[in-house]
Amino acid sequence: MHDEQLSDLIGQIYDAALDPALWPDVLGEARKFVRGSAAALYWKDAAPRNGGVTHDDGGIDPHYRRLYFEKYAKLDPITTGHYLAATETPVAAADVMPHDGFVETRIYQEWVRPQGIVDCVSAPLEKSNTTVALFGVFRDERDGIVDDETRRRMRLIAPHIRRAALIGRTIDTKTAQAASLADTFDGIAAGMFLVDARGRVIHANGSGHAMLAAGDVLRAGNGRIVVTDADAHRRLYDLLADAGRGDAAVGIKGVALPLLAHNGDRHVVHVLPLRAGARRRAGKSYAAVAALFVCKASLETPSPAEVIARTYRLTPTELRVLLAIVEVGGAPEVAEALGIADTTVKTHLGRLYGKTGARRHADLVKLVAEFSSPLVG
Repeated sequence: MHDEQLSDLIGQIYDAALDPALWPDVLGEARKFVRGSAAALYWKDAAPRNGGVTHDDGGIDPHYRRLYFEKYAKLDPITTGHYLAATETPVAAADVMPHDGFVETRIYQEWVRPQGIVDCVSAPLEKSNTTVALFGVFRDERDGIVDDETRRRMRLIAPHIRRAALIGRTIDTKTAQAASLADTFDGIAAGMFLVDARGRVIHANGSGHAMLAAGDVLRAGNGRIVVTDADAHRRLYDLLADAGRGDAAVGIKGVALPLLAHNGDRHVVHVLPLRAGARRRAGKSYAAVAALFVCKASLETPSPAEVIARTYRLTPTELRVLLAIVEVGGAPEVAEALGIADTTVKTHLGRLYGKTGARRHADLVKLVAEFSSPLVG
């Protein structure tokens, strides 16, 4: 895909931030760019081991989509990689286990292969202590397994999709018509500002005006946005300059620019470019190059699985066996679910006992419960 085509796709992604009805078509284009057979925005919850699809392009049959979350999500070995990976980092089966081993798992035999799928690459967009939100692209037999080019293409668009999804959630409205966008923003809780390339405020909603008046995070200086932290101020104005140059320039950096208030409260600002696509009509004036959304920051708390892995220095395979012991049962059941030999499970169990100090299965179950309960209770 040429630079112009990539820029066009990025523009469509940002349009979907304001109009969620566009996501199916946008994901269809994203799937073509990454080279796959289906794409989706979805989430997984480690506590009850379930999840759901936020938006998709229709490439996965509804029956299989429902079956995944009802039965196979807890057996999916790639989930371990999703919880351990940094945001925007592509994760495929080979990042968790050898592909030959993945082919032997129950989920591959009973869910993946019947659909003609061979692999999936997903990038975490946001993580909490139990939940991870993802952008995923499925690959069929024609596409082949995930390779370096697939990962490169995912890295090019994942930051844009992450920003669009976060902004869309902040707005929390079914549609924001361009002609009435400023009025729509007036009703949201986050501080919102339409600004030009020099940071001059063209429009601010009620929450935005309150932020400027308080002066803890932002203030107004000669009609321009001033960030109280000098380094964050410089980074914000770099983003505004990028926004003036187009969608592609702003996307790969500053997805969530952190701001620290005088009282220690943490905020985050998301920058939505307004110089392309349907967003060109979004500002009250064509001088607006970007919309800024400022809200309280939610800490990205590591999941219990991630904490356990770090604490005991477990490999991804050891962590996968540990979680399977909790979810599935004894060694024979784990071997069947993960598509590995009983002897392999027992080998990993021996390493788990050595690293954690546990002596039996019940001790491992208790260990996971102790890490999980304070976080999810």
